[in-house]
Amino acid sequence: MPIPESQLETWSHQGSIAQSSTTYNSIKNVLEASTTPYAGKSFNVFLQGSYGNATNIYAESDVDIVICLNDCFYSDLNSLTDEEKIAHKQAFSDAKYTLAMFKEDVLNVLRTQYTSAVHAGAKAIAIDASESRRKADVIVSCQFRRYSYFRSPGDSAYVDGICFFNSSGERIANYPKQHSTNLTARHQASSQHLKPMVRVLKNMRSRLVEDGKIEAGTAPSYYLEGLLYNVPIAKLTGSYQNCVVNVLNWYLQDAQKSELVCANEQYYLLRDGSHTCWAPANCDAFVNAAVKLWNEW
Repeated sequence: MPIPESQLETWSHQGSIAQSSTTYNSIKNVLEASTTPYAGKSFNVFLQGSYGNATNIYAESDVDIVICLNDCFYSDLNSLTDEEKIAHKQAFSDAKYTLAMFKEDVLNVLRTQYTSAVHAGAKAIAIDASESRRKADVIVSCQFRRYSYFRSPGDSAYVDGICFFNSSGERIANYPKQHSTNLTARHQASSQHLKPMVRVLKNMRSRLVEDGKIEAGTAPSYYLEGLLYNVPIAKLTGSYQNCVVNVLNWYLQDAQKSELVCANEQYYLLRDGSHTCWAPANCDAFVNAAVKLWNEW
């Protein structure tokens, strides 16, 4: 039998935001304090992830925070001509205050405030939860520019994102602001069905992980948001039962899987071997397990 509408309705609700808001604001205040070593630099702090996009569920606890240095940037020049690449190189000099220096300063600031609760991870700086604070992950980044042409600093075009380096030294570029803006626009276009449906799928994922039907990490929230971003608006209508059936059938029967894009519209959604794409086998595993959950409820 299908999952009851009452259960889907419960799963569609947003998780608690009060403690996550308090956590974000307290860490933001620490990062923006006038006594930090980088206080005179240009940077900004913002939310990303489930809390930032209002797709969080009750089972989630992490608060994802980005601190982005604006005084330096990395560039993707792959679309430029040789002449444009030369012009770009001549236009800019290497930064004196680098992303590596910024990350070290941020790490020290957080360790001074939160002591042993701070851990430097492969991608983010983790801050353990306490009685009044949720677990938080802080991504230390700088600007990233994907150029489409460059003749001079005043005559160029690029997509503005962020980038950071993991512990293996690999550069990871992403576009969280475009992701959030596009996801919200699609949510509004769907008569506000999209974000509740993200939460429904995330709760289905949690149940599947708890039951041992899929492994943890098979269906990250970011990619579930991306999957639903591609669903035709006409499929997101009516009851939650109707929406779930429409979404799963669309993916299995109609979706041009190789053409699906992330919500930021800068990357394809389904590709192997990429830090910014969902492995197709994992997406298939989630959808197939969700169908089985639906049919055997």
